[in-house]
Amino acid sequence: MNEASVCAPATAREAVPCVREFAESDRVRWDAFVAQCPEATFFHRSGWRDVIERAFGHRTVFLLAERRGRVTGVLPLAQIKSALFGNSLISLPFCVYGGVAAEDSESADVLLDAATARAEALGVGHLECRNLRSRRPDWASSDLYVTFRKRLEAEVDANMLAIPRKQRAMVRKGMKAGLVSTVDTDIDQFFALYADNVHRHGTPALPKRYFSILQECFGADVEVLTASTAQGKPLSTVLSFRFRDEILPYYAGDAPIAREYAANDFKYWEVMRRACERGIRVFDYGRSKRGTGPFDFKKNWGFLPQPLAYEYRLVRADSVPQNNPLNPKYRAFIALWKRLPLGVANRLGPLIVRSLG
Repeated sequence: MNEASVCAPATAREAVPCVREFAESDRVRWDAFVAQCPEATFFHRSGWRDVIERAFGHRTVFLLAERRGRVTGVLPLAQIKSALFGNSLISLPFCVYGGVAAEDSESADVLLDAATARAEALGVGHLECRNLRSRRPDWASSDLYVTFRKRLEAEVDANMLAIPRKQRAMVRKGMKAGLVSTVDTDIDQFFALYADNVHRHGTPALPKRYFSILQECFGADVEVLTASTAQGKPLSTVLSFRFRDEILPYYAGDAPIAREYAANDFKYWEVMRRACERGIRVFDYGRSKRGTGPFDFKKNWGFLPQPLAYEYRLVRADSVPQNNPLNPKYRAFIALWKRLPLGVANRLGPLIVRSLG
C-alpha cells in the first residue's frame, strides 16, 4: 500500500473518507477547510509546512481526508529525529495546538489511523497529538499543559474592568509611566528582547530566521507589538498570531528593567485593546505548565485554565517523553546556559532548540 494514501475498500468509499498526503495543489482547499472548521486552529494552516521545513529542515507529513473529492479533515505532522531527544512524529512541533481537525468522527479516525501507520513505518518512538480535546483516551496522555482562552467584551472599557483589580493596577501603572505601544514592521527589536529574555531563563532561543519565515508565510496574521518608554526605549515585546476572530500572543520578551514600569502587563493590555478595537472576540493567552509563574500570571488576569489533551501513541518508546524545563535532569543544563555569553547562546541555541519542538 502507498504510504501516502490510505483509502477504504471500493464498496465503502461513499461513506468512509480517503486519506492521502498533502500536495502543493491542495494548499487553497486545505486552508479553506481550516478557515471554516470549528476544530481547526492557527496551527493547522498549511503555512506551517513551509515554516518547519525551511526554518528547521524537518520532514513534514500533512495528511488530508476527503470524501467524494471534498476535504473533511486535516492532520499536520512533522518528524523530529534527534540524538539528544529521540525520534518522534508530532502534530505539531513548535505549536501549542495540533492533532486532527475534522468535520466528523469518521474523518478523524481514518486520519489518526493513517498517522499511526506512518509513525510505525518511520520507526519513531512516539506519535504525539497536541489536542484541544481528547481523541484517543486509550493512548498515553499528559496533563502538564493547560491553555487560557477568553471571550473579549465588545467595548474596550469593559475589558479593562474585567481584569482583576490588582492586575488592572499594574496595567494602569504602565500607563502612568507614559509607556507607548507600537506595531513593528520587522523582527529586529523583538528578537533582541526575546533572545535576551529566554537566555536569562536558561533556555535556548529559536533562530531569528524562524521569526522572519513566520512573517513571510503568514503575512499580516503575524504581528509584533513593542511597549516602550515615552523616550523610545523598548522594554517589552510580543509576537502574536491572528486567526479568524482570535488573537494569540505567542512569543514574548522583555528587558530586565521592564518590571519597574509594569511593561509586561501594559504590553498585553495593548494587544487586548487593539484586538477589541478591530472586532476580535477571543483572546488566547496560550499554554502554560501547571505550577509555573506564567500559569499564575494568566490566572491573575482573570483567565481560567483549560486542560489540554496531549495524547501519545507509543510506538518504540515505553513512556511519555518529558522534554521540558521542569524535568530535573535538565537543571544543570539550565544553570550552565544562563552563564553563557548571549552571543554564544544565540549561535548554539538553534542547534538545540530545533530538536525540542
